[in-house]
Amino acid sequence: MNESSRLILGLRSRGWTDTEIIDFILYIETGDDKYKPKSKDEEKTEIYKLTIPH
Repeated sequence: MNESSRLILGLRSRGWTDTEIIDFILYIETGDDKYKPKSKDEEKTEIYKLTIPH
């Protein structure tokens, strides 16, 4: 088993979704902040902002 497979399986075992894994790998490879993993608090804040009427 290669390193990539171990990384993916390890993240899946920790409850990461496939989208989160792909974005994390893209962040590592590109350094683009739009793929940077967010903490659960940051995700909650973004969801909250989306639900507030403007």
